[in-house]
Amino acid sequence: MSYIEFDKNTLVNLNFTKTREILRCSRTGTFSTTTLAGLNTRKYHGLFIVPQDKFNHERHVLVSNLNETIVVNDMDFHISVHQYKGGAINPKGNKYLQHFTADNIPLYQYRVGKFNFTKEFLLLNDADRVIIKYTILDDYESAAIQFEPMLAFRNIHALTHCNDAANTGYQPVEKGVGFCMYRDYTPVYIQCSEEITYQHNPVWHKDIEYEEELNRGYEGHEDLFVPGHITAQVANKELYITIGTEPIDPKEIAKLYKAESKRHTARSSFFNCLQNAAEQFIVQRGGKTEIIAGYPWFGRWGRDTFIALPGLTLALGRHQLCKQIMDDMIADMRDGLFPNIGEGNEAAYNSVDAPLWFFRTLQLYAEKTRSKRKVWEEYGPVMRRILDAYRHGTLNGIRRLDNGLIYAGGPGLALTWMDAIVNGQPVTPRTGCQVEINALWYNAVKFCLDLARVAKDTEFTAEWEPLIQDFPAVFKETFWSKDLGYLADYVDGDYKNFQVRPNMMIAASLPYTPVSEKIRQLILKRTCEELLTEKGIRTLSPDDPAYKGHYHGNQAERDAAYHQGTCWPWLLYPFTDGMLAVYQEQAIPVLKKILYHFDSCMTQYGISTVAEITDGDPPYKPNGCISQAWSVAALLYLKWRVEQNELRIKN
Repeated sequence: MSYIEFDKNTLVNLNFTKTREILRCSRTGTFSTTTLAGLNTRKYHGLFIVPQDKFNHERHVLVSNLNETIVVNDMDFHISVHQYKGGAINPKGNKYLQHFTADNIPLYQYRVGKFNFTKEFLLLNDADRVIIKYTILDDYESAAIQFEPMLAFRNIHALTHCNDAANTGYQPVEKGVGFCMYRDYTPVYIQCSEEITYQHNPVWHKDIEYEEELNRGYEGHEDLFVPGHITAQVANKELYITIGTEPIDPKEIAKLYKAESKRHTARSSFFNCLQNAAEQFIVQRGGKTEIIAGYPWFGRWGRDTFIALPGLTLALGRHQLCKQIMDDMIADMRDGLFPNIGEGNEAAYNSVDAPLWFFRTLQLYAEKTRSKRKVWEEYGPVMRRILDAYRHGTLNGIRRLDNGLIYAGGPGLALTWMDAIVNGQPVTPRTGCQVEINALWYNAVKFCLDLARVAKDTEFTAEWEPLIQDFPAVFKETFWSKDLGYLADYVDGDYKNFQVRPNMMIAASLPYTPVSEKIRQLILKRTCEELLTEKGIRTLSPDDPAYKGHYHGNQAERDAAYHQGTCWPWLLYPFTDGMLAVYQEQAIPVLKKILYHFDSCMTQYGISTVAEITDGDPPYKPNGCISQAWSVAALLYLKWRVEQNELRIKN
């Protein structure tokens, strides 16, 4: 029995398969994603989605889908599934599905008439290329695969429609055809392992419907260009089809497929799924190595990168990869800040916490590599640039106040991770001194002082020790409420916001924390009582009148719930550190129980990965991105830290 599998009864039910999505990625940034039955329900779904170097490396859907027909003994069977305006499904190829497994690569088993065949697909790890393999399992007199490529050639965030600017021509290549709809795009070459016949018959398939986009309040209809029909005979019961940005020797297709399939991490267990998911976020393109924050719609985010790095790299013993990604992020620093989103001239430096999470990642890196002196020698200048920027003031009102606290923000700005904005205004306005920002700041300075002492940098210690000496007292006076028994979420002048949020938990989780052991215990107790669920940490207590337990509706409605009760798995990262620091051995069974609650996620929503968020209310329905870097990273980090502590106790 496979770890991930579905039978005929579930596969023929579109209402079931539409809620489960498949994702496969290459390390080049190319990816493929759709629902379990192959029905595209999002504009972000596509068979061949490729970063376009001439469009700022943004990802574009080149091939949305294939319209596939298998012809066995002169009988035609349409095995694709498409939805058109009004919810019309045509064809209904899911009715032929018998079985699906994904332990190694996605494998569909079909039965058409009395014939059984399988379909498998994978992406090459180090190239912009997808390969599909068809295998007929029964004897036949003649068999062929006919398919029509459904081309989009548009940004993943956009939709395309019938237009006269599209290049409707084609380019013959060996055992295949090439297409390029618009200038500056990489072409698409579709080739087969056997000889083909191609009938050029350009036509637009209009009003393809994306149900999930409509549900989310967006435009959900587009036209896809079908240039013609490709027919390939099945020889020796097997046929390979490849889609790439460059033509290849067709004789190499089967070899590439077999070699690549051996390289894949099997999704044969819960932890193998997590490790495989972790690998999909690492992208190397344009001379840089970076982390994709979430599939299918997020790109690189500075904050997400540093929060995810420990789990995606250090927890898996990949400290050199961690260093490489940090170094590439440092190259994009400006005024002591990392880009939150975008690159180059389009980068936005609107994250107050990304640089502070960089310190936390570097702290864990130094611990993992046992190289404090070397870390200070190499990264000391970078760390000083960040500290000086915060101390003297930088973009977006980020500055150190006279009392030593860090202040950030201004009208209309949302600089922390709670960054949802509706109608130009933050949903959770936190301008002022935010509790986790100040705790992360204290941890960063203390970490630097620790490194400087090891490296005997007396100049740094003499300058910074006096600046941080009174910080714990100021922090407690500013944020702590003895009557309430927990910390304020943020403070702006005389105003103190005491909504019960998880940000105070971050303050209790850090190696250098400005709060006492007793306060840490009280914070974690409050977190467990009001915020902790089996799928992560809520962003607001259910006892708060502003709490929203369900994430749904249009963008404004979803953003209004995003940090107002919605549950986030990534918060298990600081929760793990806090629990182990305060409760040590007693925390281990609690954390392990939480970890194994995510086993059920592997066959829900994003198959074999972990979603961005869930509802705050039971049954904690997953939502947002189907695969989120810091969600996966948090679970790998939890596992790593628990195993470290178990080993320490054993020895």
